[in-house]
Amino acid sequence: MAEAGSNVTELFRTSTAHSPSYAALSRATGDQQPITDFCIPCNPYFPTPEMFEELGDRLREILTYYPSSADTITAELCSVLGLNPQTVAMGNGSTELITWIDHLLVRESLAVPVPTFGRWTDQPMETGKRVDMFPLPESHGFVLDPASFVDFVRSRGSRTAVICNPNNPDGGLLPRHAVLALLDQLQDLDLVVVDESFLEFADAESDASVVGDAVLRPNTIVLRSLGKNFGLHGVRFGYLVANPGLAGRVRAALPKWNLNSFAETVVFMLKEHRLEYAHSLRLVQRDRQEMIWQLSRLPGLTVYPSQGNFVYVRLPEGADGALLRDRLLEEHGVLVRECGNKIGSSSRYLRLVVRPQPDVQRLVAGLERTLYGTPHTSGQAPLSGQALVPAGRHPGPMPMHAHADPAHALPYASGTAAVDRLVQGA
Repeated sequence: MAEAGSNVTELFRTSTAHSPSYAALSRATGDQQPITDFCIPCNPYFPTPEMFEELGDRLREILTYYPSSADTITAELCSVLGLNPQTVAMGNGSTELITWIDHLLVRESLAVPVPTFGRWTDQPMETGKRVDMFPLPESHGFVLDPASFVDFVRSRGSRTAVICNPNNPDGGLLPRHAVLALLDQLQDLDLVVVDESFLEFADAESDASVVGDAVLRPNTIVLRSLGKNFGLHGVRFGYLVANPGLAGRVRAALPKWNLNSFAETVVFMLKEHRLEYAHSLRLVQRDRQEMIWQLSRLPGLTVYPSQGNFVYVRLPEGADGALLRDRLLEEHGVLVRECGNKIGSSSRYLRLVVRPQPDVQRLVAGLERTLYGTPHTSGQAPLSGQALVPAGRHPGPMPMHAHADPAHALPYASGTAAVDRLVQGA
């Protein structure tokens, strides 16, 4: 698999902002070994096999005919979710909605904590906006302090503010009361966006969403991603909720037939599969807890608390995330998200998607062999490849919620001086 491995490595080198697509990786490996995907944050339990079978049976019809209008699909989604269609705009994925929010509603500046979802920094920079980046402190586990963020927004004079709740890549969640307090303190801004794309996977409180409050506020948008929740990234559908004026501005700008027939089919299937969807979320929550426990047992690996369907980890000192990513894929068929190209993160961090236990065992075995050169618990001999963490360089297992000592926190360096100055507020 050496030639295929070099092809895969080259894909990561040429994809500077995001990981290469699963399809591109499959082509590069030549399907020589199956890939266990810990990179793309899918829901492994939804849609159900029966739903996929129904979609397969209707494939010819779905691909042959035009979808209904976005208004029709939006109305059906709102009937399922109990929302007023006048407060909702559906897009061809959350990225399309982020693009239109930027074009229509963001003026000269936008403030956002980093690290976070890359489109919230990249999109406004691409259109010439000033992006004020608020570094989430590694020494405090990347937890967002709302008061400090408000002070930052004021000091920079930002006119738009964005938070992701839970945040991507670390999975940190602000409780609902803290988000509402933040919205109250920023009610004079042009716009405040709460990106709740991964909130369905949270279980820290029964209802952490501020969707119901957004429709009553003049400057607030809540963004939701159906593809992430349902495990259907390829369908590309998401929605935003806001007061009728804001939602109407975005809805009016969206292209006609911006939603495809797959999106329509899935939306019209939801009423019959609510129980299966709710059950899938509980399974992901269970798997997340178990996966955090498994990862926390690895020596020197720092595992951060998460309320998303992914877990953010810091590698032991001396480990290179890019090299680890390449070796896990080439030697074990395990794909992970190395975060060196995320502003505010570095190559020492991975975002690992929550998956069922058999897959997690494969991940842990690959990490043990590649990081430490230790054999798998099955008694197999370790791989001949050199361990990324030399013997004696890693301590014993760290507690599940352990964080770095501030005195030993590594300064962020993106490798690009201009970006570093932005992140450091220079």
